[in-house]
Amino acid sequence: MHKFVSVDIKKCSGCRVCEYICSMDKTKAFNPNHSRIRVSRLYPHTNAALNCRLCEDAPCVTACPRKALTQTEETGVIAVNDNLCNGCGWCVKVCDFGAIAIDPKPTVRICDLCSEREEGPCCIEWCPEEALELTTNDILAQKARIEAIQRLEQASGENR
Repeated sequence: MHKFVSVDIKKCSGCRVCEYICSMDKTKAFNPNHSRIRVSRLYPHTNAALNCRLCEDAPCVTACPRKALTQTEETGVIAVNDNLCNGCGWCVKVCDFGAIAIDPKPTVRICDLCSEREEGPCCIEWCPEEALELTTNDILAQKARIEAIQRLEQASGENR
């Protein structure tokens, strides 16, 4: 299982610090257009940071007609070869998570878990609400089951 950055939407305030710190780390400029993580407003008071889920057999890698995307087996990190990428957007269209953005160059930007940093992803380190964490799909599924059980227990307690 590949680990990826996940957001707890109950904690995310939508402050966009993750976008700014990511762009600073990657391009040395506070410009969220260059970020590998995006904050989206889901509902009037709910925000979510979206980024690469490092899918097994990533459809973005398969969809790239120029073979500009490659995925490491060990970590699942997807690398972009800027010399091959022309920003066609095929990878953007097949990403189920809305995690790929086209940079103004044009080339695509995908989260690489700050693989060059020993400390791990800078967005996790700098999130003021501690809404981001490194996780796997299995862990997210376990959390969802626990929350569902808690909601059922709460609902059955209210019906008594």
